[in-house]
Amino acid sequence: MDVMGDKATLLETGRFVQPADFVQPTGDFVRPEGDLTLDRRANREEVEASGEAEAAGEVAETEEVTEAREVTETGEVGEAGEAAEVARQRLAAEAGDVEAMSVLGAMLLRRGDLDGAEPHLRAATAAGDRAAANNLGVLLHQRGYADEAAGWWRIAAVAGSAAAAHALGRHHRERGDEPAAEYWLRQSAEQGHVLGAYALADLLEHRSDDGARRWMRAAAERGHREAAYRLARALDRRAGCAGADGADNGVVPGGAPTEEAEQWYRQAAARGHRRAALHLGAILEKRGELKEAGRWYLTSAKDGEARAACALGFLLRDAGDSESAAVWWLRAAQDGDGNAANALGALHAERGQTQTAERWYRAAMDAGDVNGAYNLGLLCAEQARTPQAEQWYRRAAYAGHREAANALAILLLQGGDTAGAEPWFSKAAEAGSVDAAFNLGILHAGRGEERAALRWYERAAAAGHSEAALQVGIARLRDGDEPEAERHLRCAAGAGSAEAAYRLATLLDARRPPEPAHELGEPVHEKAECEEWYERAAAQGHRRAQVRVGMLAAARGDVVEAARWYRAAAEAGSRNGAFNLGLLLAREGSEPEAAVWWTRAADAGHGRSALRLALVYARRGELAEGQRWADRAVALGPAEVAERAARLRDALREELSA
Repeated sequence: MDVMGDKATLLETGRFVQPADFVQPTGDFVRPEGDLTLDRRANREEVEASGEAEAAGEVAETEEVTEAREVTETGEVGEAGEAAEVARQRLAAEAGDVEAMSVLGAMLLRRGDLDGAEPHLRAATAAGDRAAANNLGVLLHQRGYADEAAGWWRIAAVAGSAAAAHALGRHHRERGDEPAAEYWLRQSAEQGHVLGAYALADLLEHRSDDGARRWMRAAAERGHREAAYRLARALDRRAGCAGADGADNGVVPGGAPTEEAEQWYRQAAARGHRRAALHLGAILEKRGELKEAGRWYLTSAKDGEARAACALGFLLRDAGDSESAAVWWLRAAQDGDGNAANALGALHAERGQTQTAERWYRAAMDAGDVNGAYNLGLLCAEQARTPQAEQWYRRAAYAGHREAANALAILLLQGGDTAGAEPWFSKAAEAGSVDAAFNLGILHAGRGEERAALRWYERAAAAGHSEAALQVGIARLRDGDEPEAERHLRCAAGAGSAEAAYRLATLLDARRPPEPAHELGEPVHEKAECEEWYERAAAQGHRRAQVRVGMLAAARGDVVEAARWYRAAAEAGSRNGAFNLGLLLAREGSEPEAAVWWTRAADAGHGRSALRLALVYARRGELAEGQRWADRAVALGPAEVAERAARLRDALREELSA
């Protein structure tokens, strides 16, 4: 069953694709509610109002970091040490130390103690502390006083705070004042502020300004992971490796991404960007570096990326570990990944657990994945529930699923509704279904519409359909266009078509100059190309090719090889194979066994075999049996055989009546 939860078939529909999951600009328009970033100068802390830092979990450090770092960053000192530092700063602040007021206010703000932080920040701000003014703006912004916060940010920004300029730029953009936003964000970016550079790039990109790339690159080079990711996506789009709409679907659809794009994905992934890890995994998987791809998928999946969990499941399934694959598919499906739900459905269907499979296919459909409806159709068709299969195929086909449209057309055709089937074949073929294009060719050929059939065969052949290429090759042979016929037959034969390999061999064989005859037992000479194609077709069970390979082997004097191929063809039902095997055995002195094969061939309607049997029985003196086979040979023909058999029959009749 060709299930659309399977990796191989999912390549057509966009492997790992989910309903629109575009890149969200993380931060520069979102009111900060969580973590804050720090910007310090001269033993003072400025708390950065950055939604991007909240979303990405990053700490932005600028050129203003000083020796205060060791006592103000959580994580580098223990809770007891931090408490002691707060107490020390509090004592200094109460003694009137402006720097201590600023640092204490920042520390309390970082803890979320807004009431405790505000008086210290206001006091330090009143004393002219730039960092305190920025952090007071952050505090007021968190309380919901955006306009008052902007006032303090302006004061700090004018005094040279890059963090405040960034926050002020974001404030203006949120209110739709893009000129003011650009001015302040540019001030921040030009001072080397990484979040300012990213926010400026985002603003310019929104306006399709060419300067966006410069600032996005600047932010990425300074370690901004979202900037690195978006830069990689932009490079992918330029190289044609992202979808036309730039959708962030976690696949590498066309050509390989540029080396630079891969480097930025890697940088973003190394900094914890889960979608970058997903893309990096997809790049590595396509390149065949499955072990490293699996590591990045695992990293992304553990961070909550459902598509990475789904991709990891496929890697594990391909490695033969379907149980572990099911665990990750389950995790992804529970997070709403329709592709993973389809894969689970396919897994249970393979195990014969049809009810569970149906449940997961329905879950995929509920997740917005039209493959779910198609797979339900396949499941119902396999169980001979034709009305239900038609219902699900129709639902998927109306949603634009091309293979469902093709399957629906086949179902209608099997039910005798040719008129209803043809539009669905056409719709599927126009949407790119190679099978539907081939089926349309069959449909037109059945009506005798050879020209229309050839058009569809050519379309399917151009997309790599081997049987369509065979039909085109046959048509070109019929028209006398041998070069075109050979080209299509080679395509079909190379793709595994036994009939195409046989016809190609026949074409090449006809061009060969005649070779001198060989006696049985002579050394075997080098094989021609046509014989190689005959053998390829023969190895696939093509009976006429097997007979022809046997004939060529016999012509070279290779009796053993000839007998092997004749026997293979004869046992598969070939009359010519049985006849030729009989000739070979008779020459080797095994006439009784030869008669067995001639009898089999004659019973299947082979006139020459019947004539041989008549001669065998005549020589044995079994005239009546000889006459019976001679009569049979006359009836079977061809004309030359019938004429010889008639003379033998008449001679035997005279002998019997004498």
